[in-house]
Amino acid sequence: MRLDLDTYKEILDTITRNKSRSLLTGFGVFWGVFMLIALSGGGQGLREMLQNNFAGFATNASVIWAQPTTKAYRGFNKGREWSMDTKDIVRLRHQVPELDVISPMIFGGRRTTTRGTNTFSASTMGVTPDYARVAAPTLYYGRYINDIDMKQERKVCVIGKQIYKSLFPEGGDPCGKTIRVDSTYYRVVGVNYSSGHAVNFGGSAEETITMPESVLRKVYNRGTAVDLMAVTGKKGVVMSTIADRIRTTLARAHSISPEDTEGVTIFNTEIMYAMLESLFQGVNFLIWLVGIGTLVSGAIGVSNIMMVTVKERTGEIGIRRAIGATPKMILSQIIAESIVLTAVAGMSGILFGVGILQLVEMACTTDGMVMAHFQIDFWTAILSTIVVCALGALAGLAPAWRAMSIKPVDAMREN
Repeated sequence: MRLDLDTYKEILDTITRNKSRSLLTGFGVFWGVFMLIALSGGGQGLREMLQNNFAGFATNASVIWAQPTTKAYRGFNKGREWSMDTKDIVRLRHQVPELDVISPMIFGGRRTTTRGTNTFSASTMGVTPDYARVAAPTLYYGRYINDIDMKQERKVCVIGKQIYKSLFPEGGDPCGKTIRVDSTYYRVVGVNYSSGHAVNFGGSAEETITMPESVLRKVYNRGTAVDLMAVTGKKGVVMSTIADRIRTTLARAHSISPEDTEGVTIFNTEIMYAMLESLFQGVNFLIWLVGIGTLVSGAIGVSNIMMVTVKERTGEIGIRRAIGATPKMILSQIIAESIVLTAVAGMSGILFGVGILQLVEMACTTDGMVMAHFQIDFWTAILSTIVVCALGALAGLAPAWRAMSIKPVDAMREN
């Protein structure tokens, strides 16, 4: 059957002959496609929101901290308190050459921060410039701590999002302005908009003042203590393969059992990312399972309605056969009607789903920054269209075969 303008007019006339039935039939396909698009885009947005919690944090990193020992060792009872110090940086650098970045971190606790009449209780953290290679900041204004700040012990700081909004309610670039932390004044050099909800050290990143490690150590008299150690491996190094050597190096230096995994705690981010990836592989599978299942049920509905339509048009089909219509032409006509019905309903579902996802994305925009993109990619839309058309063809196949099997004489008699 040749598909020309007259053919499409005939198909449209057939579909619109019973508008209510066509709408209800198409709604099954429409809802199936909408569910697939909405679940797929929603899953993508949810994944991005969760990934934003780990945004900028190196995938090949480990975080090391000291806890009370859980094993007796070299005459020391278990439960002994200990702490890392700056000498451990040198030890790790020499004994574990696979490490790339070794960044010590120290904390000054929550401090009253003031600017004019505005105050905020903020967490304080001292880091080295290399820490930006472990947890990359999202700088809204200014820069991060650099080597000159460390060497010259400059009283500068990078403030979190909530601190910026509380101390600078008027907005604008705060870089170059001063704030007071307890009794010490610091010049703001950057604003960090990282949320870091899932990876926080010493407090939420939005409520943390980051300053040079050398400055915080001196201001709060921390001596050579190190609260946390953030390390990354060189390219190609899997952190879990060198974790035992890191633990052994620190344990022996502080008379701790090398087998005391809790005394020297090492958290590998690769485990966290692997869990996240496994979670969303399962979520994606469920999304496609539910979406395809809903589409198939809609296609079955289309097939059933087309069977009813063919039965109602038995006389018409018989007349067509009697005046020379071949079985192939009848087959093409019924399948074309099914494809057009499912394609129109499916494309409507795609457009409606994309529109809803766009509204959700707009709701997740703060300060002009999109927190998550609730949209499907181009190839998902193309795949959905292909699936809809294929299901439309399959849905029309059984009714078309039934129409082909109608004999002109029987159809004329029934008519």
